[in-house]
Amino acid sequence: MTDLTTLLEVGGPLVALGGGAAYARTKYPAAYWSTVGLPISVVRLLGSYGSVMEACGLTVAPSRWRALAVKATTRREVRPVPPRRGIIRPTSTGLRLRLRLAPGQEPADVAASAERLRHAWGVHAVYVTPVKPGVIELRLVGFDVLRRVRMPRKLDAGLLRVPVALREDATPFVRDYRTIPHQLTLGATRSGKSMYLRHLITGLARQPVALVGIDCKRGVELAPFADRLSALATDPEQAAELLPVLVKEMEDRYDLIKARQNIAPGTPAEKITSDIWGLPESERPVPVVVFVDEVAELFLVTTKKDEERRDEMVTQLIRLAQLGRAAGIYLEVCGQRFGAELGKGATMLRAQLTGRVCHRVNDEASAKMALGDIAPEAVAAACAIAPERPGLAVAGDTSGGWSRIRTPCLSLGDAARICQESAHLVPDVPALKPFRPDVPDVPAGSVEIPMPVVQPLPATD
Repeated sequence: MTDLTTLLEVGGPLVALGGGAAYARTKYPAAYWSTVGLPISVVRLLGSYGSVMEACGLTVAPSRWRALAVKATTRREVRPVPPRRGIIRPTSTGLRLRLRLAPGQEPADVAASAERLRHAWGVHAVYVTPVKPGVIELRLVGFDVLRRVRMPRKLDAGLLRVPVALREDATPFVRDYRTIPHQLTLGATRSGKSMYLRHLITGLARQPVALVGIDCKRGVELAPFADRLSALATDPEQAAELLPVLVKEMEDRYDLIKARQNIAPGTPAEKITSDIWGLPESERPVPVVVFVDEVAELFLVTTKKDEERRDEMVTQLIRLAQLGRAAGIYLEVCGQRFGAELGKGATMLRAQLTGRVCHRVNDEASAKMALGDIAPEAVAAACAIAPERPGLAVAGDTSGGWSRIRTPCLSLGDAARICQESAHLVPDVPALKPFRPDVPDVPAGSVEIPMPVVQPLPATD
């Protein structure tokens, strides 16, 4: 009886602790990492760093002076030298440490062994980032941060910069329009494409930016944000009227830039500009971001007469993509599929869209349309996105780099509320006033009047 009592007293808490840790690892991975996973991984890294580096082939022969010093002082066998390790910095999602590479090594050598390092140190993933020549940063991620997305609290935002998703290495994915002016976003139905668009709109809604929407699905995607939109077209006919106005606005801005360039020969070089960002703030026109949802609706035609209108709209979109950056006009083109079969000009327009985001698609050809011409190895990653993970996407650009990202959940009601609260920030762009969407007032009968806290008593004589 005494042995059973002792077993229950000792084993009961251990079983409860182990079960609680297993439950936290499944349901609350961030809490498990901070309490259990982080100390274990640090001990593994410190205790096996040299042997793991040697097993991965990341060690080099020591210098002659180091070998002589070891033999003279310890008389031990001279072993290969691993990269010099910096201070281990824990984070809420993993670990970070810097390595100084040995002579003859390059970052690609460490990146090739990332999978081995992951298993040796018991973490979810290992990523290698060059810092400067001879120095790299190892980012160890303790758990799958894309399973339940939690954006970092401190985000580097700014004008035309929107932290819209989380990368698989636990860093924020920031949509920077001044760096990547135009982008193509593809995704099948219920792939998370609309969620990505909501985050972009709500992020820009709080900034002094004019938002223009072209939603040929009768406005079902962009109409809830009408309070913050400067212009909205809900069918191809309205889009055919809006696009020439945007092109004319772009040309007027180029005239403004040219007038600024016509200056005296003795003017300092910093006052000469080739885009709106070099203009004085008092003269600088407001940036314009154009959202085109379901771009295929602009290409599809049913009659011969519609073909002329289609060709004009495509030409105007191409002009905006080619020349809009300097005028502060940026394109965000979305759709389920965007290839040459849409018609004349589709491939040329796609070539002008620097950024690419591909959500889950229905076939490999759609993934190739988005990523095949900039990062062929990312096509397989886009095709492997499961339907059970909406919002997961592969983001790349024309530099060839790519990464997996996932947007956090944002309901349509919350996004519409943010746009309503930011309605006073709609800038004054005279050319877009005829296309400003009508925002209906709330009917008086639909407002729910709260009941008073204190019920009135009937008057008595």
